Parts: sequence; C-alpha cells; structure tokens
Amino acid sequence: MAETMTVRVSRQTHRRLVDLASSRRETMDETVRRARRALRQGAMARGLAADLRPEEKDWLDAHPA
Repeated sequence: MAETMTVRVSRQTHRRLVDLASSRRETMDETVRRARRALRQGAMARGLAADLRPEEKDWLDAHPA
C-alpha cells in the first residue's frame, strides 16, 4: 500500500464514506480517489460547456494565410 496520511472529516462525512465504500465493495481510499476524479471531470465538463471567450472565438475562426 502507498504511504498514507490522515485527513480530518466530520463524523457524518466519515460514516457516509464508509457506507459508500462498503456498498461499492471498495476501500475508503478507492472511493475517495473515485470521488476526486469525478469532481475533476465535472469541473472539466463545466469548462468545456462554458461559452467561449472572445479571443478563443477569434482563434477558432482564424483562417491560415
């Protein structure tokens, strides 16, 4: 197993993580890694769905000389 660290969370959050990991038949570490990845993917998706900035539109509409 990789080196570990302690992360402080509320008791309620800990219980929910334990329940989630158990229901998925995963370790707590696997569940937290999946949650982190899902958050990153969500942030990327929101960024991709956002309107383009003017300079991005200009760049995409540029035609080679």
